[in-house]
Amino acid sequence: MSASLQRGPLPGGCVTLRGRLTTAFLVVVLGPVLLGCIFVALTVATVSRDRTAERLDHAATTVRTGIGAICRQLQAAADAVAVVPPGERTAVANQLVARGLASDIHILESVPVGASDSWQDCAAPTGGQADAIAATATIGTVAITAAQSVDDSFLDRLAATSGASISLDGHATPGSRELSAGPGQPLRLTLTVPRTKPTFLYAVLLTVVLAAGAAGIVVSRWLARSTTRPLGDLAWAADQVAGGDLDTRVPIVRPDELGRLAATFNRMTRELQAYVQALTASRDQLRGHLAILGETLSSTHDVDRILQVILRTALAATGARAGLVLLLDPAGGHLVAHSAIGLTGAWDVPEAELGALRLPVGSGVLGTVAAGGEPRRGHGELASAEPPCRTYVAVPIRAPAGVDDPLLPGESAPATLGVLALYDRVGGDDFDDADLGTLRTFAGQAGVAVHNVRVHEEAQRLSLTDPLTGLWNYRYLRESLRREVERASRFGRKLAVLVLDLDHFKEVNDTYGHAAGDAVLGEFARRIRIGLREVDVAFRQGGEEFVVLLPETDAYGGVIVAERLGAAVRARPVSIEARGAVPVTVSIGVAVFPEHGATAQEVLEAADDALYAAKNAGRDTYRLAEDATRRVPEMNFDPAVGPSGGPQPPRQARGR
Repeated sequence: MSASLQRGPLPGGCVTLRGRLTTAFLVVVLGPVLLGCIFVALTVATVSRDRTAERLDHAATTVRTGIGAICRQLQAAADAVAVVPPGERTAVANQLVARGLASDIHILESVPVGASDSWQDCAAPTGGQADAIAATATIGTVAITAAQSVDDSFLDRLAATSGASISLDGHATPGSRELSAGPGQPLRLTLTVPRTKPTFLYAVLLTVVLAAGAAGIVVSRWLARSTTRPLGDLAWAADQVAGGDLDTRVPIVRPDELGRLAATFNRMTRELQAYVQALTASRDQLRGHLAILGETLSSTHDVDRILQVILRTALAATGARAGLVLLLDPAGGHLVAHSAIGLTGAWDVPEAELGALRLPVGSGVLGTVAAGGEPRRGHGELASAEPPCRTYVAVPIRAPAGVDDPLLPGESAPATLGVLALYDRVGGDDFDDADLGTLRTFAGQAGVAVHNVRVHEEAQRLSLTDPLTGLWNYRYLRESLRREVERASRFGRKLAVLVLDLDHFKEVNDTYGHAAGDAVLGEFARRIRIGLREVDVAFRQGGEEFVVLLPETDAYGGVIVAERLGAAVRARPVSIEARGAVPVTVSIGVAVFPEHGATAQEVLEAADDALYAAKNAGRDTYRLAEDATRRVPEMNFDPAVGPSGGPQPPRQARGR
């Protein structure tokens, strides 16, 4: 500024303000400084409040997610105890407690849900004092309650995960938030985060404001006489900017020092406006991504979609050009690509072909991160098989602390599920510690999402399978039969349905005991699986009755399978420890869509009627159902001559 004042007269004969430099420019400069201080103070206060609110939002979401996961774990533990035989429940409960899936499991006869008034039920909490959270499964008159103690260590784990101080039954104060109890989150908690108080900055700003005011008072009269109009315009524009109108511009009357000052002020306002717009757009974009991320995590169990949203949000938050998510395949010991954005070279493949991109664990940067569980960042150090880049940052994706991943059992520490990597930060700068911390947060969300999806899939599988035989259960049979009938009808194909029933099974139970009967059912199911194709599906309908679906199979094919299954069961007695060999035979009813029924229910009933006929024909045989227009000859098992026709006896009550 001083150098420009020593140039002499301006072009065009304009008189300079050399004689009034000290006072005039002092006030003109102090005006923007004052406004800048006010703007900075307002911005600091707003940012401080917003950061506190965002941290509380994040902490509340994390706490709800963590407690929800614990409630599902407790419910799974209670259900696991409920489904086993009564004599084994105590042992199973002790085993689940020893594995850390619950701190206590109560098995009570004819007792209402809730083993203690201070236990809060996950499904219907009372909101009172909580020494533990619990989930209950009932079977008959027996109530199994799995509980997790709510103690200091439990709250410390939640606090470490959420980044906030947590207390029970507290009251919300500035900088804190109270979480009310409700289904899936049975605890009444108070979350507190420390608030930043930039006291020193406010003091400096106040000092600057006071100094600017004092200087303005001293020179205001003299400035009014010498530069009233230009500085009045500038003050008006400054007031408009301070009020939030960043479109305001100062008119430039003459190209002197005041004109140059006005031009500078206008340029500063434009740059400030662009900066605020960029900040607003970036904030809105990040909020949009976080909203999509939250909605995706809560509304879908599609792990690839969840990982895609997490990766896009991580890219937006760090300004990276490209990113990659790989999950560990425990069976093959490889990292498999599940989501990729912006990659080049051999890694630039369609989404449907991502599964073909694999990296061995322990090899290269990504393999080392997966094997060691430690994040890495740098530039120019990647293996040739990895995506090309200038700079990178990679962090491990871990299962939530304190739980076991269903695909990686036996891990004492949180299991490594995969790797989240970002490449080439926009602008060419290396990734810094802030980027690493941000990526750790998103990797934690990815770990929770992947773990929750696997737990959901495992629970879904367990709810649809028979625990004794490992076959699909009756619930899944109804859905599968409906789906297969719809597919067969759509493509003009056939579908064979076999209903199988073990002969005289009640006598097996009465003679050898129910343990021997369970062993017979398990061996029978094993022989069924061996005798079927990969596309065929077997179900346990209930008791000793089973159902087999044979897609794209006509009546002849169904009869061949029935004969093969009957021979496989009859050929070798079931060996029971300490009981000897138990001879077993099976009766089978065969029906085909659409000959024997136009709907799933009709086909199943036709196969069941054919099973009645096989029972009435002397058992150890099969019968083919009749259609509405003709009678189909039935065939009996005959090892010497194969299937043979014969009249079907009248339907009678089916024996076992």
